[in-house]
Amino acid sequence: AINIKRTKSLLRDIIAAGAQLPWTAQISANLLRDEELVDLIAAAHGKWIFIGMESIDSANLADVNKSFNKPAEYASVLNRLARRNIYAITSFIVGLDNDTPGVAERTLKQIESWPPGLPVFGQLTPFPSTPLYKRLEPYQMAHTPLKMTIPETQEELERAWAASYSPEANRRAVDSISDQGVNYRLIHLVMRLFFRGIYFPQMNKRAWLKVIFQNRRAIYKLAKEGVTTSLAARKSETATAAVMAHRQ
Repeated sequence: AINIKRTKSLLRDIIAAGAQLPWTAQISANLLRDEELVDLIAAAHGKWIFIGMESIDSANLADVNKSFNKPAEYASVLNRLARRNIYAITSFIVGLDNDTPGVAERTLKQIESWPPGLPVFGQLTPFPSTPLYKRLEPYQMAHTPLKMTIPETQEELERAWAASYSPEANRRAVDSISDQGVNYRLIHLVMRLFFRGIYFPQMNKRAWLKVIFQNRRAIYKLAKEGVTTSLAARKSETATAAVMAHRQ
């Protein structure tokens, strides 16, 4: 478990040293209720936080010993981070014992109401020597959900990934942070394209060209804005230089 006092001390040391390198960390959602901790993360140039949310169902969270996660607080935690330009990599497990067909859609609906982040999804994987592994060992299986078949679980998993990183979802995510600079939004889009590759293979040039083509609208919009911003900056610099030369 994270030691809040030690973490805050470390963050203060990073701030005092004037470190500028952006970083990512893994922190439980319940600890991010602490406004001071989040302020320190932002001041120390923390940019992305990995949060193991696992599920939006409290019964599922109890099954995996994560009752300290409170789904009702997820939105406030993510908004607290976003107000400081910190965004989240949120992980979910598909196929927990209380999951039923449609769990992907229910989870996606919640995600859409949150600030843009990078959701990741996986199936429950019991590791040897853990209580869950021992509970399932007599049945000679890794894990079979109680309320869904394995094919249904795989369908839900694919649905979650496909909807989260579709061209439409990527465009909405980038547009939702239009108050940020073009470079920031471009980095966010690039990260979304890479995260898509966690589930959907993007191992060769052809696959990447296909992904770029599918996301061409978002890419074109950012490129156009980037060129416009760059030209405006150059024009301003030229005008300033001319004024300075005239004064001399």
